[in-house]
Amino acid sequence: MDAGWEKDFTMAAKGCVARMRQIRRVRWRRTNGGGMGAAGLPVIALLALSLGAGGVAVAQAQPAVASDVHPGPVAPPARTTEPVTPASAHLRITEGQVGEVGPGGTIRYPSVTSCLTVTIRLQDGGKVGAHAGLFQVPGEYRSDQILAAVKQRIGARGVRAVEVRGAVGAWVPSYFTRAIESYAEGEQVPVPTGPDPKGLARAVADGLGEPRGKVTVEDLPDGDQTVD
Repeated sequence: MDAGWEKDFTMAAKGCVARMRQIRRVRWRRTNGGGMGAAGLPVIALLALSLGAGGVAVAQAQPAVASDVHPGPVAPPARTTEPVTPASAHLRITEGQVGEVGPGGTIRYPSVTSCLTVTIRLQDGGKVGAHAGLFQVPGEYRSDQILAAVKQRIGARGVRAVEVRGAVGAWVPSYFTRAIESYAEGEQVPVPTGPDPKGLARAVADGLGEPRGKVTVEDLPDGDQTVD
């Protein structure tokens, strides 16, 4: 990695952390009726310090949500959008949700800033979509639960292709098997040191039980995504 690229990536990473801080502040205001709350601050501070120091994580981080879920979780009960089958359907999938449209339908993922979207194109022409967030939205799927939920939704149906899009540089592939919230106080949370599209493709393929060759990854952050 040359020095110029590393400098550019570090600046981009800091910008990503700033956006995450704003997102979490708004979410906590909506859910708690006040400020961001003490639980969310240490994790964001950890990421900010780690990325600013070239990816060296800082110990003594308090997870946003305590949990005993470790790699390989089963899809948990959570609110998800219901299947929509008409060909003309337009489905909006927000952060932490999984949904489906029939052949000819459109999926819209709003405000993809620090997130990744996973769109599964089925052999019958339908699509299953997931909006994976770095941090869990209350009542929705965590990053280490969402692929299991997608796999459950697909069932025995054939998969033609899997498209991963979003803030590739903000993600470590292991977030799909162990979410940031699952790290206890004093544990070291991994942080990205550079984009890893191949690693993300492997993690998604493994989580869905699909061949690696079906998965493509595209860096496409900072905005709404529409998949026809």
